[in-house]
Amino acid sequence: MASMPTASVPTDPRVAQPASSHPLLRRIGGPMGTHAGSRLILGPAVLLLLATMSWLVLMVHQSSCRQTDPAKPVNAIARMCYTDIPVLYQARGLSEGKAVFVTAPFEYPVLTGGFVDVARRITDVLGVKAAPGLTGQEILSNADIFYSVCAVMLFGCFIAIVVLHRYMGGSRWWPTALMVAVAPVVMAEGLINWDLFAVALTAAALFAWAKKYPYVSGVFFGLAVAAKLYPVFILGPLLLLCLRSRRVRDFVHLLVAAVVSWVLINAPVFLASPSGWLYFWQFNVDRGADLGSIWYVLSLAGFPVSSPGVWSFLLMFLGCLGIAALVFLAPRRPRVGQVAFLVIALFLVVNKVYSPQYALWLLPLLALARPTWREWAIFNGAELLYYFAIWGHLAGTLHPGDGSPDGVYWAAVFLRIGASAYLMAVVATDMLHPEEDIVREDGVDDPIGGVLDGASEAWSLRLVGASASVDAPAASRSVVYGPVETLGDEPPAPPRRALVDDPPA
Repeated sequence: MASMPTASVPTDPRVAQPASSHPLLRRIGGPMGTHAGSRLILGPAVLLLLATMSWLVLMVHQSSCRQTDPAKPVNAIARMCYTDIPVLYQARGLSEGKAVFVTAPFEYPVLTGGFVDVARRITDVLGVKAAPGLTGQEILSNADIFYSVCAVMLFGCFIAIVVLHRYMGGSRWWPTALMVAVAPVVMAEGLINWDLFAVALTAAALFAWAKKYPYVSGVFFGLAVAAKLYPVFILGPLLLLCLRSRRVRDFVHLLVAAVVSWVLINAPVFLASPSGWLYFWQFNVDRGADLGSIWYVLSLAGFPVSSPGVWSFLLMFLGCLGIAALVFLAPRRPRVGQVAFLVIALFLVVNKVYSPQYALWLLPLLALARPTWREWAIFNGAELLYYFAIWGHLAGTLHPGDGSPDGVYWAAVFLRIGASAYLMAVVATDMLHPEEDIVREDGVDDPIGGVLDGASEAWSLRLVGASASVDAPAASRSVVYGPVETLGDEPPAPPRRALVDDPPA
């Protein structure tokens, strides 16, 4: 019988095709089916598995600092696994049943204190007896349970950050989320403090903005600022982006919701204990040049700077002016992730203290601003070197035997600052040359822009010549401010290439 003619069916390159029937495949069950493609390998379940493995590495690392006998102290500094969590449980009187802010001073914002108080109450539910007059062994055991409760709660925050960045990554959702899930800084610093709680709230605020819910975003921004101060610096650049696109009304909605939620969270603590509420603010105002900052290294080198807080504020102000100029000078409106990264990186460079866990603030923003593995490796490498150096500095193991300055620690601080400056320069270059932006080369505008995504350009600062031609020589150009439609711009150039990729489910 003659064979019937067959028609070739074109294949979709996005769908994985069955593998050839190799003898080895037949032994283990045959070739892969049509549905066993990249979604299985690069799916959300794998991200959660990798994030869980990262957290287990962190827990194993921290286990070497677990103290079980009050007569046998553990040198957590020398072992490079120090954590504030069990230490402050004892030092702030939580082991005696004291409440944060009301009867126990606490050097953190209100919502972080609430997070700690919830963990304390869960610890009490687990049968812990928190009361004055406990033995050293009882206090140690209670602190260990409290630490375990906090570790579980912070693990939930870390998983939430990974999931939220998967949905905020646009067509590059896989590297964006993976850079957070497998970050070495998380494995080293995730349990130094409760910072991941504020990072999760900040991610939720950006996600709500990306989904065009300014009121919900404002609520989460208010909660994030009530947990840690740094998210407030993201609001300024966001306002500038809204000004450039005439979306100020949406920003006002966000700001109103943020202020209301922040006030509602802070008011009960302020009314219950004004001095307890003010303790955080007084602690930070009175704090001098401290570990990790350029001001601290200058003081160690014999060049102390008087009033480092004033200089820090001045440099932050000038840097923010520069970021504002970038927002309006860029030929295309910058992405939210880019300006958020720049302002937080600037804050951490000029601040008068830099604790190792502050890297957790910057990591998710770097993944949104520039999801490339080279910059990710530079960031993690510099932060890990600083992480090792600060413990060696505190333990005294880096000090030369002849009593000369601890040059290794100084170098680690400047290396971290230099890496941050390099990353800021790379992101700023992407802003000035949007055609080189790796996120936008897939043909998208701003995956987390929300109402700004695809919005028309309303106002811009641009370099134009006297004849208003964008092709005029650079020497004859001047800065002009005004509506974009009056600047004689050419239509935006198409993206360099468009990649076919599976959008986030």
